[in-house]
Amino acid sequence: MNFDLSDEQEMVRDTFARFLDEHSTPARVRAAMPGGFDAALWTGLAELGAIAMRVPESAGGMGLGLFDAALLMEEAGRTLASGPLAEALVAARLLGELGGKRGEALLARVIAGEAVATIALHDIATSPVQWVAGGLVAEAVVARKGDAVVLVAVPQSARRPEDNLASTPIAEIDLGALEGVELASGSAALASFAAGIEEWKLLIAAALAGLSREALRLAAAYAGERKQFGVLIGTFQGISHPLADLLCDVDGAKLLVWRTLRAIHDGDPQAGAAISITAWWAIGAAARSVAQALHTFGGYGLTTEYDIHLYNLRARAWPLIAGDPQLLLAEGGRRLYAGEAASLPEVGAIPVDFDLGEEARAIAREIHAFFEKNATPAMREKFHYSWEGHNPELHRKLAEQNLLFLGWPEDMGGRGIPAYAKIAAMDAFEETGYNNPAKNVAAMVGAIIHRFGSEELKAEVLSRIVAGEAICSLGYSEPGSGSDVFAAQCRATPEGNGWRIDGTKMFTSGANLADYVLMLCRTNTEVPKHKGLTMFIVPLKAEGVTIQPVHTFQDERTNITFYDGVRIPDSWRLGEVDGGVKTMSASLELEHGGGFSKVMRATLEAGEELCREITRDGQPILTESQCQQRLARAHAHLWISDMLTFRAQWASIEKKPPFAYGPMAKMFSSEKFLTDSRDLLELTAPLSLSKRKGAAELINQSYRHAHGTTIYGGTSEVHRSMVAERGLGLPRTRA
Repeated sequence: MNFDLSDEQEMVRDTFARFLDEHSTPARVRAAMPGGFDAALWTGLAELGAIAMRVPESAGGMGLGLFDAALLMEEAGRTLASGPLAEALVAARLLGELGGKRGEALLARVIAGEAVATIALHDIATSPVQWVAGGLVAEAVVARKGDAVVLVAVPQSARRPEDNLASTPIAEIDLGALEGVELASGSAALASFAAGIEEWKLLIAAALAGLSREALRLAAAYAGERKQFGVLIGTFQGISHPLADLLCDVDGAKLLVWRTLRAIHDGDPQAGAAISITAWWAIGAAARSVAQALHTFGGYGLTTEYDIHLYNLRARAWPLIAGDPQLLLAEGGRRLYAGEAASLPEVGAIPVDFDLGEEARAIAREIHAFFEKNATPAMREKFHYSWEGHNPELHRKLAEQNLLFLGWPEDMGGRGIPAYAKIAAMDAFEETGYNNPAKNVAAMVGAIIHRFGSEELKAEVLSRIVAGEAICSLGYSEPGSGSDVFAAQCRATPEGNGWRIDGTKMFTSGANLADYVLMLCRTNTEVPKHKGLTMFIVPLKAEGVTIQPVHTFQDERTNITFYDGVRIPDSWRLGEVDGGVKTMSASLELEHGGGFSKVMRATLEAGEELCREITRDGQPILTESQCQQRLARAHAHLWISDMLTFRAQWASIEKKPPFAYGPMAKMFSSEKFLTDSRDLLELTAPLSLSKRKGAAELINQSYRHAHGTTIYGGTSEVHRSMVAERGLGLPRTRA
């Protein structure tokens, strides 16, 4: 897996970033208005090779890949570059591919920045009069005309300036009334032109990702300086949390571009749909982001003295030249479900990849083979995402086959597989339906005992965990503290050579099945709350322990546990007295991060199945455009959840700086799991109300399950604060 750019691509990005920082400043952007074209900037970009990037070398260009062009467009979006850059990149490439001698002279001038060529986004045979990006400054337009690709010369008299939303150089031109020359005709030529339009969608998406990221940065910087009621407004969750949500959306747009380029490169059959969905998502994410960024500035955002309004207007003007963005979602739906084909651009080299490697594939195959051999239909019937899915027999057999603690080093009794293989193993367990918490918590608690436990504890407890004979639960939350685990009041009092435990723990999931609980207890009330805590292992079958069930509407059981004079030896303490925060921090490091992509994918597939089964007016509802669009939207959420999770895993493994990638993945995927499961429940109603075995049962369960995912493992509100602080640099938003 890799999210790093190549050295050459780093150089490309840095070169254009430095140039645009100097030559596309807000002052220069304003100076280029109202025409919206900066001729000096355009010439400078051309001198750096920007316009020639995608032109084949055989035609005098640089022959670079689409990923390189996307990097350029991201920087152009960030700096609001004044000119039709995405359109010019596509037009130059088409001239290089199809122009031959007819377009040779013009192409040379376009590459040099001496002339501007752009594209018409619609067939001029049926739409002769249309709005053209850069039409006010373009000498020529590359267009489709029926079964041919033509080059239309645009005289000055046809370029009429007109006030528009963002002061961009658009113009409405009657292309059918102008002189044109045929560049090429036939299916191959039309496919090249269609691929150019698909390329434009991705370039605009990349530009909007850069524009949106900068708008959020400006808003966060303002919120970190502006005070209201004597405090920085960035400390208000009403300010910081919407920005945190939008950072996930905007990074998701950029990562969708990368994912789509990879999909085209790898021949993914859904690549065409991914182009449409990526463009649709990026346009919507940009619209939401610039609106919220402007809102953060309050009344000042409405004034022309502040730059944020420029981002707001450009975010709308650049993509809407093609028309209603909702048409892109409809197009994505048709490409997914109605067999509509797409002509795909050549993308060239792609540095990012999401392959976990052969060792990862091997361990996944081994896990699937284990369940094929050992999991009976009766066992599978009881598999569940919660503790209720735990099967002691399978748990012991996994231990016997050394499949239980794959990430542990061999000296602990594990397999010591590498990090990416561990990710594949987690995925494989989820694909089998047996990724319940019992296995994962046992691994975490066992690792903590190995690191902090006494030799007696290792002999009595760790040995049983390693053999698959014992499982553990977690005793962090309490009835009055919720997510604030540092507010724990469950007391551990020294008594003889050990400790007496008194108190109550809430949401002790699995306590009814587990042998031990990892407990955080108050050992000192004379110091700040986070300094007076100690971690212990407590046997759940000890005298004084009472376990009371608490049932959720998600078909799972949790517990409230009571401890009344429970006595344990000091050897069952983990770490230093009053050092529980350090021990707990280590335990959290061992917890697997990530999102909910696997269950989102399963729910989407169940929705597709029901949409083929449910009919309206004699036809499956999957044939309806509204149905296709809703499923396409769920694909966007799924793909972004995948990408945010991959990035978080990669960053953790490769020791990249912590920019809240993990919280972003968890928060975004849980929130979208909730909205999509709700929408799929509605889309397939009333069948989805049933708990009938199969797809209906899964959608029904997913709707109930999804609510919990936004709460446990840290609520979305907690993660939004983390994203705001670490990802956007906002001041601390919670006590």
